[in-house]
Amino acid sequence: MKHQTLEQLQNIADIDQAFPHRVMSRSERLERWVELLELSPHRRLATLYQTEHQPTSVLSLLRSDNSPISVAFEDPILRAAGLENDTYGQAKKFFSLTDGELHNVLCYCHFGATVSAATAAHYVRGILGVDRPGLFARLRALFTS
Repeated sequence: MKHQTLEQLQNIADIDQAFPHRVMSRSERLERWVELLELSPHRRLATLYQTEHQPTSVLSLLRSDNSPISVAFEDPILRAAGLENDTYGQAKKFFSLTDGELHNVLCYCHFGATVSAATAAHYVRGILGVDRPGLFARLRALFTS
């Protein structure tokens, strides 16, 4: 593959530089993250070590391969919406999360070295304030309606 500058490409193609950034609301971004995590609910994802004890300068750059954040970063839709990398700081900024919210989703102190994608999805869904009813609640609703 030959590398070409943007200027070189513009000579041979019509390039829309506004295209890569699709505007998504915070809820849409979080819902998309939940959907991605739920695609492989049993997948084991790496946690981040002691996020609550890291200095801000270290915390913002903290990352791990195969983390809940990297699941989001693998998605072309979220990248097109502006997710730039799979660091803690970028996830905090992109998803508009507090340190406490992000800590609950992916910190080592809650889950150990790994967390299931389903569990991470549960905590992200909790940030949205929307939680699906459990299996027994869904069955009860099915049989009582």
